[in-house]
Amino acid sequence: MTSSNTLMIQGCTSDAGKSTLVAGLCRVLVRRGFKVAPFKPQNMALNSAVTSDGGEIGRAQALQAQAANIAPTVHMNPVLLKPNSDTGAQVILQGQSIGNLNALDYHAYKPKAAQAVFDSFQMLSNDYPLILVEGAGSPAEINLREGDIANMGFAEAVDCPVILIADIDKGGVFAHIVGTLACLSASERNRIKGFVINRFRGDIALLQDGLDWLERETGKPVLGVLPYLHGLHLDAEDAVISNHRDTKTQSEKKVLKVVCPLFPHISNHTDLDPLIQHPQVDFKWVKHNEPIPAADLVILPGSKSVAFDLAWLKQQAWLPYLHKHLRYGGKLIGICGGLQMLGKLIKDPEHIESDQTQMLGLALMDYTTTFYPQKQLITRNGIIQLAGLQTSPIRGYEIHQGITDFSHYAPAIHWQNGDTDGALSDDNQIFVTYCHGVFDQAETLHTLLHWAGLQNAQPFDLNQQREQQLNRLADTLEQHLAMDKILALLNQ
Repeated sequence: MTSSNTLMIQGCTSDAGKSTLVAGLCRVLVRRGFKVAPFKPQNMALNSAVTSDGGEIGRAQALQAQAANIAPTVHMNPVLLKPNSDTGAQVILQGQSIGNLNALDYHAYKPKAAQAVFDSFQMLSNDYPLILVEGAGSPAEINLREGDIANMGFAEAVDCPVILIADIDKGGVFAHIVGTLACLSASERNRIKGFVINRFRGDIALLQDGLDWLERETGKPVLGVLPYLHGLHLDAEDAVISNHRDTKTQSEKKVLKVVCPLFPHISNHTDLDPLIQHPQVDFKWVKHNEPIPAADLVILPGSKSVAFDLAWLKQQAWLPYLHKHLRYGGKLIGICGGLQMLGKLIKDPEHIESDQTQMLGLALMDYTTTFYPQKQLITRNGIIQLAGLQTSPIRGYEIHQGITDFSHYAPAIHWQNGDTDGALSDDNQIFVTYCHGVFDQAETLHTLLHWAGLQNAQPFDLNQQREQQLNRLADTLEQHLAMDKILALLNQ
């Protein structure tokens, strides 16, 4: 298999900037008039998105598709691993779950996964003249080399050039690069055509001696040094953004206090990005064993292991905190797994998520959820109606295996196809929904902030913000990368 129109971005470490570089290059290329698609053979992440054809892919690939001005498809991320324990994960193959596998079982399953990877890659190749491929983790993980489909195993199979990106902000950037090369075979080293150094702060003149040494030592060019972009907010592949936000100055007044537990198996935490970035919201993740501060609004997010995270929530004393929070008039939102936890009972007769047949929820809402093998994957458009407020359009997606009987509660959301979702508590203090991306639309965000107590919320449009950030990123790449050399690699 050959792919002269393909370039792969691999990283010295996780979170080196692979996802961001691919997204930025997609936007650069499409602005130059090229037709390009992103591709990640294998992704391990709990942030996912639903494609229009009802499949599930990594959230980062959906962002990269947006950067390329194309609709995301399951073939952009044919293998998605969603960890639900320290040793196991749900395996998503070309958008659909094939079940849970532990690490050893998945290793044995890799030949089938590889077939899906190369089938999807071929389908993308038929439709797009240029493909930007993102690796996973690092190619230096020699314990994972056998049957590799995520890094050099894929690059060797399709015969594509590789750019290696390293994060200087972590420290030891030259050791990262040279050490990675040392772990590769001769053919793999030859495949790396250059380096990109990411997140540099300071005067580039102070780095030049190191760059010259690196090029002499390796015989490979440095294709660019990217500056640390303060305030760059793009959908995270998996890592949770810090509570520290350099986009909000001390002079800006935060009006609404929002807290959210950082579940051990939190999923789709990008749902909270519009709140994190909103200039009037003081948002805080509450980590393991941290004190829980007072808040106006508490949000229970999605979870890939509801039983485990529910037990963690109780152990961390969130239930008495929530009782007090509601008693003093606070508002509470549950999204997907958080919705399920807020009910009185969760049934799992086929042990989809745990060894327990059923478990007691937080019982703050009077409904029951039952897990079934069939996963709900669907994009949504509709109308949300909260008590005393005007209706607002809402758009998002559902990813869950639980079905909730909402009992006597009237639905809070009416979808265009006639389905309904969500509920409001009788006292109007708790809102629950299965809809991911519930805060993404400007009108819906405004409605929910008003419901939560922010009466004069400033407009904030995440989609517009995302476009601005993608263009800012592309401008930076145009300025700091040797784009002519990168285009030559794509067309060699």
